[in-house]
Amino acid sequence: MNLSVYDVSGRLVAELVNSMRDAGVHEVTFDASNLASGIYLYRIEAGDFSAVRKMVLMK
Repeated sequence: MNLSVYDVSGRLVAELVNSMRDAGVHEVTFDASNLASGIYLYRIEAGDFSAVRKMVLMK
């Protein structure tokens, strides 16, 4: 499983998970204290599944 956060320019700003996980529900803490407010993209890949979604960081 891989869970990464990118800025709108496509630069990797955080890699939250990069390891195998058992099936089920998992929780990850994202410390964005060093990032500016704005729009970011996160990408999750797990097996054959892959998705990219938008998130808004407001401080």
